[in-house]
Amino acid sequence: MSEYLKAKDAYAGVGVDTEAALRRLSDAAISIHCWQGDDVIGFENAAGALSGGIQTTGQYPGRARNPEELMADFDKAASLIPGKKRINLHASYAIFDGAQADRDALRPEHFARWVEFARARGLGIDFNPTFFSHPMVRENLTLSSPDKEVRDYWVRHGIACRRISSYIAEALGTPVLNNVWVPDGYKDIPADRLGPRLRLKESLDRIFAEPLPGVIDSVEGKVFGIGLEAYTVGSSEFYIGYAARHPGVYNLIDSGHYHPTEMISDKISSLLAFCDKLPLHVSRPMRWDSDHVVRLDDELREIAKEIVRNDALERVMIGLDFFDASINRVAAWVIGTRNMQKALLLALLEPAGYMRTLQEENRFTELLMLQEELKTFPFGAVWDEWCARGQVPVGAAWFQEVQTYEQTVLRARG
Repeated sequence: MSEYLKAKDAYAGVGVDTEAALRRLSDAAISIHCWQGDDVIGFENAAGALSGGIQTTGQYPGRARNPEELMADFDKAASLIPGKKRINLHASYAIFDGAQADRDALRPEHFARWVEFARARGLGIDFNPTFFSHPMVRENLTLSSPDKEVRDYWVRHGIACRRISSYIAEALGTPVLNNVWVPDGYKDIPADRLGPRLRLKESLDRIFAEPLPGVIDSVEGKVFGIGLEAYTVGSSEFYIGYAARHPGVYNLIDSGHYHPTEMISDKISSLLAFCDKLPLHVSRPMRWDSDHVVRLDDELREIAKEIVRNDALERVMIGLDFFDASINRVAAWVIGTRNMQKALLLALLEPAGYMRTLQEENRFTELLMLQEELKTFPFGAVWDEWCARGQVPVGAAWFQEVQTYEQTVLRARG
């Protein structure tokens, strides 16, 4: 008997159908962020360091330097990842075949090559306006700036990005999540906390005013960033309130954007109680929003459990958001995405209905026993079976392909 069939029998003993779990996992698309491949630099010929409260560290060789290299690297990573995938783009990855346009003048044609790339591979696309690393980020402020010229510029950028998202949705026949995150805040304690938030609210109202087909709008909060330690205008509380008052705008939660003692797995059910959709960015904070490559750690597993236990795989829009320039960037994509999928599979292999019954009947000893016993069930055999069916390398075999790609492609970039 194969290892998978043994695992199938073991899970059947606790009421879990592994084939049903694999079918559900096959329908769960993960939105893979393009910016891991080039250290969040983009294609605007901006050679300077990141600004706007974020930072990437490391000098591992082989960073993608242009659209062709980034797409080739994404292709290599995608070939090693099973299941459905999407591409998560930032506006700074516009491809200019002619004259370059500033961010407030971006147009759909600047993303036509990305649409062609995605269509050829059967991928969807998600989108993000880029409110950082630009001269019009003045004193770490954009949509909340007291300078009307600055606010107007970034409002135009936000409007342009929503129109681009609608174009992509129509071209690919699948909705596009258009997610707004701004770095606005202050390094030291401000004299006025309300004023910037009222300006941000007014700016967002202008950006979201135009009804656009195919666009799912979201706003993303944060605790703080580098140089913004004292006050962030777009906090979690602000965006929860904004989304609650604006139907069609969702509050995106990022697992790196909260205090280190907060668990976003606990927040998922709270938002699902009120929202028909929940956008999610999965990262791994290391004492701050450091965006480390996602590991299969306890919190990632709890995040996946909350999605699956609440029957929300079709409601939660899972995207990844990490960037590490200290390791092979293609490997980072593969490790992080496969770990997200492993966490979902582990959750799908729980007898969730039975465990809920144990809780409701106050049979907590039996619940604890079952939770602990499941930790040593043969999950790995089910994962390997899914990889084999998806025609991607099983186990760590994918790493040899990445090493070969590094030696033949990445090292040649200098």
